[in-house]
Amino acid sequence: MTSFVVKSFSPQRSPQGAPAPRLPFSNPAADAGADSAITILGAGHDLSWMTAPLSPAADTLFGPRGACLFSPTGPLWVADTGHHRLLGWRSRPTTDGQPADWVIGQPDFEHEGQNAKGEPAANTVAVPTGICPCGDGMAVGDAWNHRVLIWHRVPTDSHTPADVVLGQADFTQNSPNRGEAEAASDRLHWPYGVFFHDGCLYVADTGNRRVLVWHGIPQSHGQPADQVLGQETFNTRNENGGGSPTAASMRWPHSLTLWQGHLVVADAGNNRLMIWSGVPTQNNEPCRVVLGQGNFEAVELNRGEYFPTDRSLNMPYGVTAVGDWLLTADTANSRLIGWQASALDLDTLNDAPAAGLLGQVTYRQKGENRSYGSALRDSFCWPYGIQMCASTAVIADSGNNRVMLWPLETGAAEDIHAG
Repeated sequence: MTSFVVKSFSPQRSPQGAPAPRLPFSNPAADAGADSAITILGAGHDLSWMTAPLSPAADTLFGPRGACLFSPTGPLWVADTGHHRLLGWRSRPTTDGQPADWVIGQPDFEHEGQNAKGEPAANTVAVPTGICPCGDGMAVGDAWNHRVLIWHRVPTDSHTPADVVLGQADFTQNSPNRGEAEAASDRLHWPYGVFFHDGCLYVADTGNRRVLVWHGIPQSHGQPADQVLGQETFNTRNENGGGSPTAASMRWPHSLTLWQGHLVVADAGNNRLMIWSGVPTQNNEPCRVVLGQGNFEAVELNRGEYFPTDRSLNMPYGVTAVGDWLLTADTANSRLIGWQASALDLDTLNDAPAAGLLGQVTYRQKGENRSYGSALRDSFCWPYGIQMCASTAVIADSGNNRVMLWPLETGAAEDIHAG
């Protein structure tokens, strides 16, 4: 089936403001400007398009929401969310529109549909979103199958089945919370984000408004989590814990990262980033810092204003960190913004203004592709995911149906893998 995307237009003009400091991205190509992605995958690499056919092929993407470069030289795996598949590149792509080498979730590059229009299996997906390294392997948030898939080794071929499933008893089941009304330590509901650090797997169990933590790489199907954040117990799933927002509650957690040793959660539904002091070890442990809101009780998008500022967020779905920088995909503002701290002081970080911007010229702008027009090499339309590999950011620019690879300037990044 051929799908189409049509751009929207806004009648409102953003307030004037001074150009914001730019995030430290660069493009070393001689024929490209510094503020442009070095490689663009998917239909959005053709900057002339406004309404583009998005039929599945080895070189097209439809609303990708996650991507992971597993080493500076590859492989690269992308959650091609709208086509219900994972696309893999054997090595790091170096040319725009480069076709994928592998596909998981469909019988070939030309088919689409949830679970390949069949039943769930160890090598099918339905609305895949987050992807991350998991030990020597890979974890994927298979959101609409209400499960997380784990491969013990990063796949290097098409149709490779996963080794372990979380959230379900086996690979053939896909009911939210295993068909029960309550949540539990072995159930998932729309798990969009995954993150692995220091032997622990973190899952943004979005529909249950919580984060689950496994203290070790899970080895068995349906293995229960060891820790929960965002809810008082494993059995509750209310927005903000059933009460007013707090430093411990969540509404729509979507992705996670670690910034200078501190856990960060993008709580998109509360339009904020939550930062803990170190890595939380207790259930429902409150965070220490909030960005995007003035306090832990506030939740309005852009703080109740139509246009954003350097302190506000509007559904931030993606977050990653590299060196001094914490970067977020401020999705509904169609921009990336970042905070920089060489020596992180949590006591002064609450409600701090951003230190850099990409995708818009000023902090007061929010237009898709800046002017609600065609995609540019340095613009975004609802970016959902961002993840770092060494000095390269991999950005899932979902509304433009593309993935962008973009290096940080020399000295801005450390040799780490976060997101």
